[in-house]
Amino acid sequence: MVMLKKIGRLFVIKTRFEACLIIYALGVGAMARGMIYLDQYPGIGGKLLLAACSGSVFLAGAKIFDCLRYEKAARAAADG
Repeated sequence: MVMLKKIGRLFVIKTRFEACLIIYALGVGAMARGMIYLDQYPGIGGKLLLAACSGSVFLAGAKIFDCLRYEKAARAAADG
């Protein structure tokens, strides 16, 4: 049971730096997918799908940062 907790902690975002790394990876993957959309759907459809890919990264990044701020505030309230 203790080993599972240690492994589980590897998948928890604890700092803003870790969050930035994850958001960067999401952005790279989204832009790669968006470029594929531009090839598959030439014209405005591909451009709209590319914009949707980049927009989803912005939304996910904002949510990750908000959750980090919330968890930090919750820990501070629990400590004192």
